[in-house]
Amino acid sequence: MQRKWFQYWFNSPFYHILYSQRDDAEAEFLIDNLSAYLKPEANSRILDIACGRGRHAVYLHKKGYDVTGIDLSEQSIKYAQQFEQKNLHFFVHDMRRLAFINYFDIALNMFTSFGYFETEKDHVNALKSFRKGLKADGTLVIDYFNTQKIIKNLTSQEIKTLDGIEFHLHKFVSDGKIIKHINFEHRNKVYAFEERVQAFTLADFERMFEKSGLHISATFGSYGLDPYDAEKSDRLILICKKA
Repeated sequence: MQRKWFQYWFNSPFYHILYSQRDDAEAEFLIDNLSAYLKPEANSRILDIACGRGRHAVYLHKKGYDVTGIDLSEQSIKYAQQFEQKNLHFFVHDMRRLAFINYFDIALNMFTSFGYFETEKDHVNALKSFRKGLKADGTLVIDYFNTQKIIKNLTSQEIKTLDGIEFHLHKFVSDGKIIKHINFEHRNKVYAFEERVQAFTLADFERMFEKSGLHISATFGSYGLDPYDAEKSDRLILICKKA
C-alpha cells in the first residue's frame, strides 16, 4: 500500500525542526484546564491519540494518570519511549484500528491530529475506533484548529529559518482541504513535503459524530477553555461522550 503524506512527513526529523516552537508550557496549560474541567479520578486511564513525541502524555502521567500514547510515526514513538515507566507507555499504532475495547476513561486527540485522511469514511472509522476504546461513560476530547479563522487569515507564502534551514511554506485551500507545501534545502539536497488537513467545521464534526455514535457535550475556542466563536476563536475543542 502506498505511503501517505503524513507517514513521510511526521516521521521526518524536519517536521520536528519546523514545529520546534510548540512549547511545553502551552501543552501543560491546556492539560491543566482540561483536567480541572473533566475532573478525572486518580489513576484514570487516558489515551493520547497521535501523541507525537509524547509531550501531553508525559505531563498527564506526572499528574498521576495511567497514560497510553499511540502514533503512526515510528520515529516519534521511538523518541517518546525513553520516557516510559509504570503507567506510561507508547506504541506505534494507526488511530483507525485501535485494539482497545471499553478500556479508557478519557481519549485525547490534540493539536489538530485529525483530518489527515482522504475520505469521510476513514475519519468516521477513526472516530468509531476512539469510541470503542472508551468506557461507557468515557470522554473524547478533540482539539482542532478553527477552520473558519485559519482560512480567513491564510498567508499564502511564508519563509521560516530554523536550525539553519530556510523553510519555504506555501498554504492554500483546495478540494475542502487546507494544504501546506514545505520546500527547503539541507546539505545540498532538495526536500519537498506537504500537509493536507481537511477543513472540517463544527457542522462537519457533528455529522461525523452522529455516524460514529458520539455526541458533543461542550465546545471551547481556546486552550483557556473560552467559549467557541466561529469567527474569532483560534481552536475548536470538542468534548464528546458516547451517544
